[in-house]
Amino acid sequence: MNGNSQRVSEYRLRRRVQFYETDCAGMVHFTCFFRYMEEAEHAMWREAGLSIAPEGSDVGFPRVAAAFEYHRPLRFEDEFDISIRITAITDKTISYACVLSKGETRVASGTLTIACVRKRAGEPLKATSIPPEIAARLQVAAGVDH
Repeated sequence: MNGNSQRVSEYRLRRRVQFYETDCAGMVHFTCFFRYMEEAEHAMWREAGLSIAPEGSDVGFPRVAAAFEYHRPLRFEDEFDISIRITAITDKTISYACVLSKGETRVASGTLTIACVRKRAGEPLKATSIPPEIAARLQVAAGVDH
């Protein structure tokens, strides 16, 4: 964790499509949208002074559900925004909604749910409560119905 004590609920990241992210039709490959969402999620955690995977941590945050709907294609060199917001926090999970847009045009919308798990050598992962120092830095975005 860094010294930032800000609580966050949403974050916007600007990005440009790289050539390696496109398929033979010249459009961004569908799998890249999941990476974009995760990139914005990690940037949001950094904004809150956190890392989703700090060295030596005994907890992790595997993805337990992810989905996307595609509305318009993205192509090489397109600039776009990734907006991610926290839609729910439970004792052990965090859920997000994500929108990718190019200007005023919605390109894709997705959802992601992560679970907090305990990591111990030689043991299977086990769901555990989100540590208080993490929960204190994240909050559900205003206007989100639970």
